[in-house]
Amino acid sequence: MHKIYQSRGEFDFEAQLPIIAYSTLISMILNIPLNFLSLSNDAIINFKQNTSKIHIMKKVKNLENKLNTKFILFFIIGFLFLLFFWYYISMFCVVYRNTQIHLLKDTLLSFGLSLIIPFGYYLLPGFFRLPALSNRKNKRKCLYKFSKCLQSF
Repeated sequence: MHKIYQSRGEFDFEAQLPIIAYSTLISMILNIPLNFLSLSNDAIINFKQNTSKIHIMKKVKNLENKLNTKFILFFIIGFLFLLFFWYYISMFCVVYRNTQIHLLKDTLLSFGLSLIIPFGYYLLPGFFRLPALSNRKNKRKCLYKFSKCLQSF
């Protein structure tokens, strides 16, 4: 607020860059538990790989209950996050009317940054994996393991 006052309302990108980076980092951290609740492919893959036919209906019911619980928690937590953020931003904009344009610009830049980051995040392991897999004599196992390590993050 003080920097906006000092710059007489002009948008200073250098001063806002740390704020944009922090908001992107916080949103990525808040997204981790929501991704855990919303993604169900691990449970379904584990169910498909289990080849025992004994008590299959019991396992189906257990998987169904587990997925229903995860999805209900996802919608409840997501709805609570949306309500909290809506209330916080609306109160902020009511109190600080002159900073609404700055908030909108920061939000759009943070959103753009959060769209660009996954490209590097998912392409980086691929850059290490391609040379490791192209070697036919398996001399680059360390490079492949390093790409697997990057992928796990």
